[in-house]
Amino acid sequence: MKLRTAMAAAALMLPLASLAAAKGPSKPPATEKKDVVDTYHGTEVKDPYQWLEATDDAKVKQWNDAQNAHTRAILDKLPGREPLRQRISELLGWKSPGYGALTEAGGTLFVIKFQPPRQQPYLAVLGSVEDPSKERVLLDPMVLDPKGHTTIDFFEPTLDGKKLAVSLSKNGTESGDVSVYDVATGKPLPNEVVPRVNGGTAGGGLAWNADGTGFFYTRYPRGEERPAADRDFFQQIYFHKLGTPTEQDTYALGKDFPRIAMSELETSPDGKYIAAMVANGDGGEFMLYLHGPDGKWTQVTKFADKVIRSRFGHDGALYLLSRQDAPRGKVLRLPLATPTLDKATVLVPEGEASIQGFFPAKTRLYINEQLGGPSQVRIVDLKGKDLGLVPTPPVSSTGGLVSAGGDDVYFSNVSFVQPQAWYRFSAKDGQVTKTALARTAPLDMSDVEVVRTEATSKDGTKVPLSILKKKGTKLDGKNPTLLTGYGGFNISISPGFNALAGLWLEQGGVYAVANLRGGSEFGEKWHAEGSLTKKQNVFDDFYACAKLLVDQKYTQPRKLAIQGGSNGGLLMGAVVTQHPEAYGAVVARVGLYDMLRSERTSNGQFNVTEYGSVKDPEQFKALLAYSPVHNVKDGAKYPSVLFTSGANDPRVDPFHSRKMVARMQAATSTKNPILLRADAETGHGAGTPLNARIEEEVDAYSFIFSQLGVKYLPPAKKVAAPKPQ
Repeated sequence: MKLRTAMAAAALMLPLASLAAAKGPSKPPATEKKDVVDTYHGTEVKDPYQWLEATDDAKVKQWNDAQNAHTRAILDKLPGREPLRQRISELLGWKSPGYGALTEAGGTLFVIKFQPPRQQPYLAVLGSVEDPSKERVLLDPMVLDPKGHTTIDFFEPTLDGKKLAVSLSKNGTESGDVSVYDVATGKPLPNEVVPRVNGGTAGGGLAWNADGTGFFYTRYPRGEERPAADRDFFQQIYFHKLGTPTEQDTYALGKDFPRIAMSELETSPDGKYIAAMVANGDGGEFMLYLHGPDGKWTQVTKFADKVIRSRFGHDGALYLLSRQDAPRGKVLRLPLATPTLDKATVLVPEGEASIQGFFPAKTRLYINEQLGGPSQVRIVDLKGKDLGLVPTPPVSSTGGLVSAGGDDVYFSNVSFVQPQAWYRFSAKDGQVTKTALARTAPLDMSDVEVVRTEATSKDGTKVPLSILKKKGTKLDGKNPTLLTGYGGFNISISPGFNALAGLWLEQGGVYAVANLRGGSEFGEKWHAEGSLTKKQNVFDDFYACAKLLVDQKYTQPRKLAIQGGSNGGLLMGAVVTQHPEAYGAVVARVGLYDMLRSERTSNGQFNVTEYGSVKDPEQFKALLAYSPVHNVKDGAKYPSVLFTSGANDPRVDPFHSRKMVARMQAATSTKNPILLRADAETGHGAGTPLNARIEEEVDAYSFIFSQLGVKYLPPAKKVAAPKPQ
């Protein structure tokens, strides 16, 4: 099961004017400029901070340390950090457990359990979804690494559920080695470690054979097989037989794959077939291969066929999600007896909702549909007849479908105001029952209302926006407001419970989530309009949402904070350079900011199919037009910005944050701080220990509170009613 992964207070927080009074350096360290000019298609581009790309250079390390010291001198002196840390620790360390990646194999249920104050989630075998106390811990990373720097990337059980393959990585690198565990004893099989199956670039996975004696897996180049620059690429598929040295593993597929191929593997319920869905980087192109009883691999679809998902049914068929002439998706049924695309028939035609995926049960198909943010699950029989919807709340996220026997399923549901819980749906009577795998809320959200509205973007496109506020909040333009978004990689931003959003609302703030183009909220057309040369639409969409919050008197620019991470960090960099007057504070986490040099990095090359390449003249023009570091303007009045990075980040090189901070510090004409928080022991976010996450959030929220001039008031303690005499 692949884990996908994906991110208060004091009695008084100092307003911006008070920051200069904090002890420590009031100015950031000076950054040397060097005369470097790159030429692209006849256009000269100055790059005075290119030297900051050399992570291992002593001068870069010295600069990085000096920036961290400057940041700490400001953030650590803000009054009220300890009460803030206490509240954030209460919320993120809430002891009610969370459950994810529920998986069934051979009648056994496996789950990833997050149980604060443990630093990392662990893998458990469930005795019952109704009595979690009967669980058995199968693998606890904290036992392997008491410091909390080892995490589970993914796990995959055999069809009979008797053995389990687990990928483990350290320090946020996402570079995972696979070990095999005996489920009955909880002990690893001796000498069964396969190195570098998972990576932070192309990910990874595996699929067991029918009898659990071996598995196909994603293999990265080893040793000197390829030059160092190629060792995070050229992912291929190999087969490992248990009991044999991994050096004897046999090649299966992939020598002709693109350099930036990324593969996902699945075994059919009877173990006779293996499917390999191969992505061409991050842009949404896929091709499908099938390994059958004859022991041969057959290519079923090509990139141009626009088949993006596959799942094995229980009826001798392979079900496919296609976007060929159907940007919102259609479901095809392909008999395994004749596995060529021309034999596929349309089971579910394109509809109003965007199909994200599906789960084949015994005699029906459960289809997960996107509705511009919120999602739902539709049911059809194996002839495509509509059997209705699984009953779920209207503005919520539903997914994680798992067999509960026959046509019954377990599913996960979460909303902005209710934490995640697992439910069981009965096919016989259509009833939904909540299981005991449910997390309780660390704070009361009963007085929070969710407003679903639409902003109008620059080109007239309607952009969904979810606004959370306490009931009775006055729309007087004075509310501190926090807006976030993502907009990329076909990723839909669905409702989710965020305890720190609750903290913000607790203080009378307004919290808003934008569903921007670039995601898949409305299918492939919505994604395509926010990628490659149309990426600027994403930034226009976000600005439109910010403007709506001001125009409708939720807030005003100096009271509006924005935050985002990864591709959402790029979003922050772009919108703050394009509209610096629109925001009061920005938190940009692990983002990309130099879009001309990004593809020189390992993961940046996987991003080319999403963002474009400087090698293409038109794509270069589009990249240069919004690349944050190239659009910082000397003398501009920038708001306060906190940039974060992780030294072990395999997805976004930390040099992006270094260059952006240096450029903005030199350019801004205000005294608003431009800060770098560079963590030496974390990566992109996956595998970050609980305590490290708490410290990052303390920094982020104390920064936001201080910049917006918000006083933090600790929540009132509930007083128990007196007992009757």
